Amino acid sequence: MKKLVACSAALFAAFAVAFAVETKTWTENSMAGFDKGTLTGLSLSSEGELTPAPAAKEIFDASSAFLSAVTRDSKGNLYTGGGGLGASSAKLFQVSPSGAAKTLAELDGIAIQAVAVDAMDRVYAATSPDGKVYRVNAAGKTEVFFDPKTKYIWALAFDRTGNLYVATGDQGEIYKVTPAGAGSVFFKTEETHARSLAIDAAGNLLVGTDPSGLILRVTPAGQGFVLYQAPKREITAVAAAGDGTIYAAGVGNKGPAAPAGAAAAPPPAVSVVTPTPPAVAAANAARAAGLPAPTPTPVVAGGSEIYRIQADGYPRKVWSDAQDLVYALAFDSRGRVIAGTGNRGFLYRIDSDHSYTRLRSLTSMQVTGLTSAPDGTVYAVTGNIGKLFAVGPNLEPSGTYESDVLDAGAFSYWGRISVMPESGRGVSIETRSGNRDRPQQNWSPWEKLDAGRVVSPPARFLEYKATLTGVGEIDQVDVAYQMKNAAPVIEEVEITPENYKFPAPSEAVPSSSPPVLSLPPIGRLAPNSNSSPSTSLSTPALTFAKGFIGARWVADDPNGDTLVFTAEIRGVNETTWKLIRGKIRENYVSWDSTAYPDGRYVVRITASDSPSNPPDQALSASRESEPFVIDNTPPDITGLNAAPSGSKVEIRFHAKDALSNLGKAEYSINGGDWMVVEPTTRLTDSREHDYRVEADRGSGEMTVAVRVSDDVENQAVAKVVVK
Repeated sequence: MKKLVACSAALFAAFAVAFAVETKTWTENSMAGFDKGTLTGLSLSSEGELTPAPAAKEIFDASSAFLSAVTRDSKGNLYTGGGGLGASSAKLFQVSPSGAAKTLAELDGIAIQAVAVDAMDRVYAATSPDGKVYRVNAAGKTEVFFDPKTKYIWALAFDRTGNLYVATGDQGEIYKVTPAGAGSVFFKTEETHARSLAIDAAGNLLVGTDPSGLILRVTPAGQGFVLYQAPKREITAVAAAGDGTIYAAGVGNKGPAAPAGAAAAPPPAVSVVTPTPPAVAAANAARAAGLPAPTPTPVVAGGSEIYRIQADGYPRKVWSDAQDLVYALAFDSRGRVIAGTGNRGFLYRIDSDHSYTRLRSLTSMQVTGLTSAPDGTVYAVTGNIGKLFAVGPNLEPSGTYESDVLDAGAFSYWGRISVMPESGRGVSIETRSGNRDRPQQNWSPWEKLDAGRVVSPPARFLEYKATLTGVGEIDQVDVAYQMKNAAPVIEEVEITPENYKFPAPSEAVPSSSPPVLSLPPIGRLAPNSNSSPSTSLSTPALTFAKGFIGARWVADDPNGDTLVFTAEIRGVNETTWKLIRGKIRENYVSWDSTAYPDGRYVVRITASDSPSNPPDQALSASRESEPFVIDNTPPDITGLNAAPSGSKVEIRFHAKDALSNLGKAEYSINGGDWMVVEPTTRLTDSREHDYRVEADRGSGEMTVAVRVSDDVENQAVAKVVVK
């Protein structure tokens, strides 16, 4: 319910910002929002909840490029191995419950890809490439336990009777090795790699493959069944829960399928393996030693996914990420799945089919192996650099979240910071502010809130830091702020053509009508916005209306306030402004110019942000147009004369306008069509012209009419009768 309230609050805060009310609210309440900040010692859930993270302690640094696998014996000793570029041998390490570490054995090979412990606490380590399975006793004595004579050994697992199963590549076979070391092919996956392996409570093998992304169940009798063909190429990890649920992780996009009926391509001379960090390092080391090796690329396209397969076989995706790649799965003390990922070193916990928590990051780039202890500790090994960490079950004593920088858009005053849950237990907030977009130098120092209010000085930018201790939890932070009111800006005023007018302003919604709120798509709350909308640059079409004239303008408010306009007019030689219209909501106005004497005028537009501010804080700004002419008087036609000259009649006249240049001149004989006549200067370019034209003379009396227009469509007509 509290999350619903939080979402509603964020929505209406965004709605308020859109309408530029006085106080604006910056809200963070989602994983995407909190991800823009910096988390230290905190977990972040997919529901947008911040909580103290499980404590993490580095207990061993292998001084190698990577560690790829980890297991635990009955006495609590941990065993891990890995490799590194140019290593002459693969080292198997033992870390005691007290944290004492030693190199238990050095094995022939480039890297250790898998480790396992039998019921007698003997350790088994598999090397790659072209490796073997070694058995190592407590004194560090080694022996080759089994040689599958394959290129890669990816995983090891013991059943309850002591048989060891070995998952291999590049033939995708699984070997069964008896306690005496006698081994043979137990199951062929028909894939290039049997990439991951686990055994469920019923003794079934759970196998993940590459490149088809298959999750198989293989019975103790060797009967295989594909539980799920994943959309991803490689199943890097499988894990079986006590209730029969299976979890699997898939990474990488699949290549295009071969056409139906096409012959199978021969296997490549060099296997292509999805680049888990150990595989990358092993490949590099193998090439340095002149050995055959896979040729991975450093980036896996397509990210990764985690699938849950119910006991009845129903599969579904429960987690995905476009960047993080899952390399290992384990269970915590409550049976929840923990995923180790690269290439950002994150640990995730799957909370349900619809939610998860990013528990924390480790100092290395890849989490490559996981194992759990009865006390709830999860042990993680890493690549880049190879280290061993103990994670949980205790929480970090405190953790911090340093927010993204709030850009208020202008100099602003800061108000309350509200945190949900409202109890605020275990949560303290500090802020700092500045006028540079990055909080480096010359920002104010961190200061705690005073009764929930920000005490950092007014500025354009603000950042907050939340410290969580004990039961501290945050799932929403609201920061209230108010920009210092700045006067509107009118960028341009333009007079529109004469004899046209804008449509009448639309009527305002009656105050009795309920407000209307348009919701964004579900799950997509309107983002925080600090933009300052300006009045539209577009204006409606004008319609012809004799005698009307108009003005339009572009205005902006730095605070995004709603603006109201006043239009005034005065003659260029006058001192007093006369009101055209006030309380204009549009960015245009028209008026009847015939109410004003002919002459030169200017219009002044005044913008006020009073709709969004108290009366004593409202500001305004004005801008005048360029001078323009109001001319509603037609030209004066004088000297009209029509004189017969043989078969022709010569028509002469003079036209003059007081304010506007003359436009078109025409004549008509006996009511016939109007014919254009040019001035004697040929060019119509002034307020006064003489005109002369010859027309055919008919018999009898004739009537000659002339018509002259000025630039603003004022028109005069005169006539003369020729006997």
